[in-house]
Amino acid sequence: MKKEDVPQDKSALEGITRDVCYVKNSDGTYTTDLSTGWEVKKDALDNAWEDIKERVEEARKAVAKGEKSPVYYFMELKLMDLTILSGYTGYWKFNIKRHFKPSVFQSLSEEKYKKYAKTFEISVDELKNFKG
Repeated sequence: MKKEDVPQDKSALEGITRDVCYVKNSDGTYTTDLSTGWEVKKDALDNAWEDIKERVEEARKAVAKGEKSPVYYFMELKLMDLTILSGYTGYWKFNIKRHFKPSVFQSLSEEKYKKYAKTFEISVDELKNFKG
């Protein structure tokens, strides 16, 4: 690609990050140039964010219906999975899955609520009182 052909399309990451592209300059030698984005990448990112929003909304509804605990919702909201959440909390994945059950969640110790709240960067009250 020639230096003047480097895409500079607007994207969700504009102002946050840029891509390095290898381009040919006017001498015909390769060099690097920065791109703010390109349409195909923007579309892919937009689709990914829509999927994330859907997952978070499904988690919110599951909490509202009493099918899942707030731990499940906040894990989705903070873009975590069981492995990441386990790493932050120190709890085994199968214990976290148990904490997804509203009945188990309600019986957690104050220390566990604090650890989850700290991990999710919310207050213990927000965690305990989240109703979806």
